Amino acid sequence: MPPPDEQERRSLEPGLHIVATPIGNLRDVTHRALEVLTHATTIACEDTRHTVRLLQNYQIRNHLISLNEHNEARRIPEMLSQMANGAAIALVSDAGTPTVSDPGQRLAQATVAAGLRLHPVPGPSAVLTALSGSGLPVTPFYFGGFLPHKKGARGTELGAAIQRDCTSVYFESPYRIVSTLEIIAELAPDHRVVVGRELTKRFEEFQRGAAHFLLKHYTNKPPKGEITLLIAPNELPKWITW
Repeated sequence: MPPPDEQERRSLEPGLHIVATPIGNLRDVTHRALEVLTHATTIACEDTRHTVRLLQNYQIRNHLISLNEHNEARRIPEMLSQMANGAAIALVSDAGTPTVSDPGQRLAQATVAAGLRLHPVPGPSAVLTALSGSGLPVTPFYFGGFLPHKKGARGTELGAAIQRDCTSVYFESPYRIVSTLEIIAELAPDHRVVVGRELTKRFEEFQRGAAHFLLKHYTNKPPKGEITLLIAPNELPKWITW
């Protein structure tokens, strides 16, 4: 009879298990996610050094390989072969839900194309966390991923955002947020914006207000940490008074 750990590994269905992990607070992880990370054949992670910290916090030891934008295409054939032969591979990103503005999309698409199973293991998401804490309308919403680095392309995207009839959500760098707020303030200085920073972490904050107000705030106090930017719809509900 195989040892207990081997039995557990065999109990996971073959295929790609897309595992959501904490976006900041290590306690924000599901029991199911921990079980999959414990018993998967292999864990494919964006940065092995980052994932090791999560595993060590829960006394999990397993085989890790890196899967990022530089090596994803090269690794896919081997991983498909392993899954076809019964392997259960766990896919994680540094934070949140894999394939959402993170590596893994091509692997997921290749898994489906090969006729293999995708197993979503839901959990933390910076997008939904930011929406739920924003105070803005949340349905429907538009998610645009990371804003473009180039100012012209960013301006085009932000111009579209302030015209939408739903809340728009983006990831942005703390080094570009002032420039981004400058663009919004030039286009529509009174348009309502929310900046979510360091979500679920010790110094979590939400700053809400008109674009010109937040521009002044962050010009005087440059932010640190990960930022999620939310732009209000072009017509605000009457219950939003800030």
